[in-house]
Amino acid sequence: MTNRLLDRYTKEIAPSMMSKFNFTSPMQVPKIEKIVLNMGVGDATQNAKNLDEAVEELSLISGQQPLITKAKKSIANFRLREGMPIGAKVTLRGERMYDFLDKLINVSLPRVRDFHGISAKSFDGRGNYTLGVKEQLIFPEVDYDKVNHVRGLDVVIVTTANTDEEALELLTQVGMPFAK
Repeated sequence: MTNRLLDRYTKEIAPSMMSKFNFTSPMQVPKIEKIVLNMGVGDATQNAKNLDEAVEELSLISGQQPLITKAKKSIANFRLREGMPIGAKVTLRGERMYDFLDKLINVSLPRVRDFHGISAKSFDGRGNYTLGVKEQLIFPEVDYDKVNHVRGLDVVIVTTANTDEEALELLTQVGMPFAK
């Protein structure tokens, strides 16, 4: 069983991008390389159980085991020492990446309250897009009753596009609901 987003990319999106940007080779067409999900758990310094809950939720959302990120520097005001666990991240590639993107566009984002589309200004200048999700409850795998702390997470979509314009066109054709 192949992924419907990947099929659509090869059959519709890539040919239309080639004609729009006058690419001579199919290898020039930008594609989505990976998706990185990052959840910072600032209160993990006081309560280590919060980090375990965040890791569990992130593994439910992504379908693979997260990597625990550690603090790079000590910051006295935050009671943070170098090497303390402070968050979790997951890098999705291949089939899992397309499955997650499909789920994000068609199921999770429409569940956001007062949703009018996502900002088209969150590109970094090199064709990568970052989206902040305020609460993890928009994902259908997370059980509302088992959540005792609402956390947000960052979704970074890394593309092979050279410019933001190419990346915006790619994500628009994939189906990202950008605000008008």
